[in-house]
Amino acid sequence: MYKQFSWFSITLILLWFVLKLPLIGALNNSFLYPLTAKKEATITKQFVKKQRVLNPTKFINNSQLLENQWVDSVFATMENDQKIGQFFMVAVNPTYGEAHFKKLESLIQNNYIGGLIFFQGDPTAYTNLNNRFQSTTKIPLLIGIDGEWGLAMRVNATMAFPKQITLGAIQDNSLIYNMGTEIARQCKRLGIHLNFAPVVDINSNPQNPIIGFRSFGEIPENVAAKSSAYMKGMQNNQLLACAKHFPGHGDTHTDSHFTLPQVSYGFERMHNIELVPFKQLIDDSIKSMIVGHLQIPFYDWRPATLSQSIITNLLKKEMGFKGLVITDALNMKGVRNGQGASSAEIDLQAFVAGNDILLYSENIPEGINKIKDAIQSGLIKQTDIDSRVKKILHAKYWVGLNQFKYIEANNLYQDLHTPQAQQIKQELFDNAITVVKDTRKLLPLAPDNNKLVSVSLDIATNNRFQQALSAVVPMAQYASVAKNDEGLFNEVLKNVDSTHTVILSVHNINKKSASRLDLNYGVQDFIKRLEKKTPNIVVCVFGNPYSLKFFPEVSNLVCGYEDDEAAYSAMAKVLFGQIPATGKLPVSVENLYIAGDGITLRKQGQLEKASPESVGMSSDVLKGIDPIIVSSINQKVFPGCQVLVARKGKIILNKNYGQLGYEPNSPPVTNQTVYDLASVTKVSATLQAVMYLYDQKKINLDEKIVTYLPELRGTNKENMTIRNILWHQAGLVAYIPFWERTRIPLGWKKEFYSTTQSLDYPLQVADDMYAKTAIRDSVWKWVIKSPLINKHDRDGSFSYVYSDLGFMIMQHIVERILGQGLDVFTSSYLYEPLGMKTTGFNPLKRIEKAKIAPTENDRLFRERNLQGTVQDQTAAMLGGVSGHAGVFSSASDLVKLFEMNLEKGSINNLIFYNEETINTFTNSVSPKGERALGWDKLPADGESNYISASVSPNSYGHSGYTGTLVWVDPEKELVFIFLSNRVHPSVSNNKINALKVRRKVMDVVYRSIEDVK
Repeated sequence: MYKQFSWFSITLILLWFVLKLPLIGALNNSFLYPLTAKKEATITKQFVKKQRVLNPTKFINNSQLLENQWVDSVFATMENDQKIGQFFMVAVNPTYGEAHFKKLESLIQNNYIGGLIFFQGDPTAYTNLNNRFQSTTKIPLLIGIDGEWGLAMRVNATMAFPKQITLGAIQDNSLIYNMGTEIARQCKRLGIHLNFAPVVDINSNPQNPIIGFRSFGEIPENVAAKSSAYMKGMQNNQLLACAKHFPGHGDTHTDSHFTLPQVSYGFERMHNIELVPFKQLIDDSIKSMIVGHLQIPFYDWRPATLSQSIITNLLKKEMGFKGLVITDALNMKGVRNGQGASSAEIDLQAFVAGNDILLYSENIPEGINKIKDAIQSGLIKQTDIDSRVKKILHAKYWVGLNQFKYIEANNLYQDLHTPQAQQIKQELFDNAITVVKDTRKLLPLAPDNNKLVSVSLDIATNNRFQQALSAVVPMAQYASVAKNDEGLFNEVLKNVDSTHTVILSVHNINKKSASRLDLNYGVQDFIKRLEKKTPNIVVCVFGNPYSLKFFPEVSNLVCGYEDDEAAYSAMAKVLFGQIPATGKLPVSVENLYIAGDGITLRKQGQLEKASPESVGMSSDVLKGIDPIIVSSINQKVFPGCQVLVARKGKIILNKNYGQLGYEPNSPPVTNQTVYDLASVTKVSATLQAVMYLYDQKKINLDEKIVTYLPELRGTNKENMTIRNILWHQAGLVAYIPFWERTRIPLGWKKEFYSTTQSLDYPLQVADDMYAKTAIRDSVWKWVIKSPLINKHDRDGSFSYVYSDLGFMIMQHIVERILGQGLDVFTSSYLYEPLGMKTTGFNPLKRIEKAKIAPTENDRLFRERNLQGTVQDQTAAMLGGVSGHAGVFSSASDLVKLFEMNLEKGSINNLIFYNEETINTFTNSVSPKGERALGWDKLPADGESNYISASVSPNSYGHSGYTGTLVWVDPEKELVFIFLSNRVHPSVSNNKINALKVRRKVMDVVYRSIEDVK
């Protein structure tokens, strides 16, 4: 009995101690000794158990329990002076020096201020000062910043995201959410907890001197939606957002930094315009809000910052806002002028009006004393003080200040300039560019236009915009830093005529409001004179949309919004149709344009270029391709190559290596270099035509080919089906050297070849070597009479043997049904609509020889070096057009075709095949080998010299004898292209397979995807 009582007593004492431990710990440790994660978990478990037992119907979730516990424990340690100090947030300027810092330390230690707002400085200074100031207090400091367009608004050497007026043009608000997410990450990296953004004012007054480009525009619903997206991006990542300037600073014509602006509207207007975004954000749970220094007589003649009617009655009671209410800076004249009150009295009035945080008070000790006196006099209730202090503490817990960690100073620059952040910024500008006018239907411009001219005004020569244009297509360029350069104007006018298309960019006209914009009259006059020389002018304005008023008569006008490198890149891509134009004007421009105007242009031809990170790949991992290729070139695997990777419809790697040949003066490989694709012809020409016939129901895959080619009746091929031919299991031999039948020991048979081209010998076989048209009939007869293999499977059917002859047969089926040559069909149906300028048979007919990579030095058949004529002997005999070889292309063009296949038969609003057709040909895998219908697949054991074992099971592609490879992976949304001339100068060089170069490069590509998971 005694022992039982003892154990029971001890258990009760221990239970009491455990349940009280959090409060005791908090009282002893406060902020500098936060609970460890392990202790929090233990405490949570104990409290949860107690709550469930005592209050099963009012059980509080774990996180709320911990938050309340931390707030209550910190609050219990605070004297009234410490409580009142929490209401003050003080400005820090990292450039002001040690005296300024010591004054701030005094305010922290002696006046217990609750937060700091940082102004101009660099990341290192922010880090050092943040750590320094946080270490001087037991109650964590809430750190804020004005980061409307990111840290760069206040922090040097950081990334500037687009201004809000630029964001107002974007139609996809998820991109703004992503920006909010990234800004939250960057702020947290510097120890910042509160961003005084977004600006949610409706900028319905173009003359507004203080809001202007800081607003999302003049359409309330647009401002509300974009403000909400920005806010959610930040708050979903534990950064406090702050809407400003309640109840709406957009329709004012004076600056509250210097005077008190007035908004003279009543209930209906305020609720239908100014208050719309604030309502939306309150509904979406924004956690803080700044009250502007505004006079709204309908509610109160006093500044809104000091008005109970506006803050307590309208914002808190009527609109239901429960978050932190923060004053605009109390050192601004808008709140001081006409009040006849000291700064301390202003602090008191602001607090009594309902503000929780007093920002930038000019005399904090006096302000604290004023509030203390008001408590003593009963003007302010102690319960009000306590509830507001707890509200601030809850905010500090929410941002993670219950587990304070010092900020790491290493790698600051790298962490604030990640590729992912840059890509987010680029996507914002890509989606903001607004085509305002396209009267002459010039856009998008043709990238092969050799009469393009770029003229840039008020910007340096060789500027970033002209560099972005040149990255798409080379063009003549003119530029001047002067606002009015008559010499430049005359030079342009002298060299331009009606055949030219001029891209005229105007820079350096960004101002806050329309009233402060300026453009030299000389520029407007130059445009008029230029239009008389050529009507084909596209004016690109890199300024806020109000600046469009300077170009009322321009026929083709595009708004780029800002002078930013990302805006330049976006503009270049829109102009040439690499990305669609989707932006809409966020504001109206005098009597010229209204908010919401904007012409949508579809993406054309070329695929957009983007960073690997934008599509979930690692640029750092992709750098691993370089040493593989460099080593291969050094080992003479090939003299040069092209590697292209596209994912999710964007080219993220398009790189050229080495030279066309091994000679010292051999030209370098460029984007324009064209390679002999060899057997990649099968899938880039012949199979595409076969899929078209299937799509049009002109062939049946299981029909005997004699149905389409009657001359095969009675031969050993009459029972073959298209399916078995495409599976390479129809019994055809792999290859026959037909060329040997056209030679004699001392040279060629004259009945087939001549050294000069003529009507009798029209087919070019090589340089100074031409064949009779009749040779095609001879080759076809030899194919028909060719023997079958003697290799059979157990069921008696033919085994799998990869064969060129099958695709030569498929070429005849295609041409017989279509009534035109394979080269003519593929060019007109595929290559030309897709903008594939370099792709096709017989490249010498359209491409300079110097741009074509040489292949074999053929010592057996043609007895010469081959450059521009197909390396495969049979295809050469046929005049360069065959079903199994003959297509030449560059990687930059080839990607368009295989991106179309990846997209299930359609691209750029052009439909080539039904989705079912693509699925049938890429997924119908032969039971005898790792092949789909015409396509190669990864072997079941994953062993391949040229295909990565990481490819998806449903992926497909093809390799080529000359050292080429294309691969399409629908699951990864990936297109991989590798082009080389490994057969130069000798086909005996098989190092590309022995060293598994193509596979190794593919392995890096797939690792770059896996690395970001």
